Amino acid sequence: LLYLGCSTDGYEKYTAWKRIWTSNGKSEPSPKAFMADQQLPYWVQCTKPECGKWRQLTKEIQLTPQIAKTYRCGMKLNNSTKAEGSDQCSMPEDLRVAEVSDHWWYSMLILPPLLKDSVAAPFLAAYYPDCVGMSPSCTSTNRLPGESNLVKLEHLKSVPNLTVAGMNKYFQPFYQPNECGKALCVRPDVMELDELYEFPEYSRDPTMYLALRNLILALWYTNCKEALTPQKCIHHIIVRGLVRIRCVQEMARILYFMTRKGLINTGILSVSTDQYLLPKEYHNVSTLLVCFCFCFVFPFALELVIVLEAKDRIGGRVWDDKTFPGVTVGRGAQIVNGCVNNPMALMCEQLGIKMHKLGEKCDLIQEGGRITDPTIDKRMDFHFNAILDVVSEWRKDKTQHQDVPLGEKIQEIYKAFIRESGIQFSDNLEYACGTNLSQVQSIDYSGEEVQVTTADGTVWRTQKVLVTVPLALLQKNAIQFNPPLSEKKIKAINSLGAGVIEKIALQFPYRFWDSKIQGADFFGHVPPNSSQRGLFSVFYDMDPEGKQSILMSVVTGDAVTTIKNLDDKQVLQQCMTVLRELFKEQEVPDPVKFFVTRWSKDPWLQMAYSFVKTGGSGEAYDIIAEDIQGTIFFAGEATNRHFPQTVTGAYLSGVREASKIAAF
Repeated sequence: LLYLGCSTDGYEKYTAWKRIWTSNGKSEPSPKAFMADQQLPYWVQCTKPECGKWRQLTKEIQLTPQIAKTYRCGMKLNNSTKAEGSDQCSMPEDLRVAEVSDHWWYSMLILPPLLKDSVAAPFLAAYYPDCVGMSPSCTSTNRLPGESNLVKLEHLKSVPNLTVAGMNKYFQPFYQPNECGKALCVRPDVMELDELYEFPEYSRDPTMYLALRNLILALWYTNCKEALTPQKCIHHIIVRGLVRIRCVQEMARILYFMTRKGLINTGILSVSTDQYLLPKEYHNVSTLLVCFCFCFVFPFALELVIVLEAKDRIGGRVWDDKTFPGVTVGRGAQIVNGCVNNPMALMCEQLGIKMHKLGEKCDLIQEGGRITDPTIDKRMDFHFNAILDVVSEWRKDKTQHQDVPLGEKIQEIYKAFIRESGIQFSDNLEYACGTNLSQVQSIDYSGEEVQVTTADGTVWRTQKVLVTVPLALLQKNAIQFNPPLSEKKIKAINSLGAGVIEKIALQFPYRFWDSKIQGADFFGHVPPNSSQRGLFSVFYDMDPEGKQSILMSVVTGDAVTTIKNLDDKQVLQQCMTVLRELFKEQEVPDPVKFFVTRWSKDPWLQMAYSFVKTGGSGEAYDIIAEDIQGTIFFAGEATNRHFPQTVTGAYLSGVREASKIAAF
């Protein structure tokens, strides 16, 4: 108040600031807020490793990330600063700095810190800056002149997705206002439950936590190819007053928490042997044994990681075939469903691999070569979704004992629909998916150490074990546990099903399908009757650039059983018969090369994906994921309730277990 009343200049500055704050922000533009945002001095830390003392800058100095990154005691920051002595680091630190670390100091803060020119600003343009830990007075958070708060709020409701220039379009770490249901996304204005549990001191006012967490996420997605450390973050903290010291101190805690949760420092990173992504207290696990490894992230140091793999390769159900010229064909997982915030999209960005988005065009071709009328196809799609909605409503008030197979219920409602509506469906309804290192024999965790015995009699001793074997092997007791698994876990394991999808890939001398498909990424096969449902139901063009002549098709549901006892050439013959029916008007050449997968016959896999059987529930995934005595941990797609059946689910389960192992 003294500052505002002393001069006309001071009052004019306050008035101009208040106008900008009111235009952009939501909180009250009080004189206290003005002093905190405009008048308090900046504090900066000496970057000399042997010093690290905090110094108060003079009033006229505006702190920037570059100054914060390079500042040393006595550094000349502008022409008005006098040359300092040669040993300014020997000068004592201000006594007030030591008080900042005390718990009572933060509780006495009148106003929470609001960061200036935060890197998160472009991500959060749809929010009031002061609601997400940023100052409304900065140019990075300014809106167009004359735009009212009401206009801003209403405008945001119609623009849910915000893209940042130069950033991968699949990176959307923050929910936009009125947006929900997006995976691996956080509300920038609200703390998550696990965050409140970890940082209860911010439950009353989460502003500082939100400011730092949002800054960390923005920095990570700005450059996800390098590990993010507290040192790379702190010079981006621009805020006036001693509270900047507190923000810098808190940065490491929050960054380490986000690393443990797999929100940052995940995927494929090059980290030196002497670089730790977590502090020393997380390095207490000296030995970890992984049974049947796909890919997992351990953001903490281990003295030894032992991987026991039954096959002659790692990867499990992820297996790329590179024998076709110019094209990689996935014998297992290959298509990413839902790319936004998907770890697979993150890893592609880190490796510089381009992702090809499959187009929506998918002609359904009937045997005989006729292409189904797209209007009929859309109408069928509408009616089928309507049937699923009816099934969903029916299921809401039913218990597990009243459950019936999905296919049976669909047929029941389908027949009732035909009877009541008089609409006749064609065969379009049939286009759909039907539903040598070490072989581990036993895991004994009855003693102080865990003993893992392999088929050759080797005994491995370890502190903790991460089990990632496929669900089908757990169901068949391929590994003996001592003590045995609990009845609860065994029941959960058996309440899920182990489904199989087989693939066939074919290389042709030329692209005979181009003229009919006209650039589509895939096309469908409508079988003549229900007995052939799932048999080569869709064909994918494996080269979006149109240079190679390779198709890949799938066999799903009950159709898998029909080819189980056929040899590869017999399966090829059936597939070629289908293709020649679909392209009956032209000559279809014999393939020059092909392969057929046999996941169901692989003794160490025996499946492709998990699913909830009739009478089961999604809770089974959570139960299988439960660790045993903080010693035996479980991961894999069949332990991920939110993303089952996917590589994404398998990977995220590994991140989850890494976090749990680090916490024990």
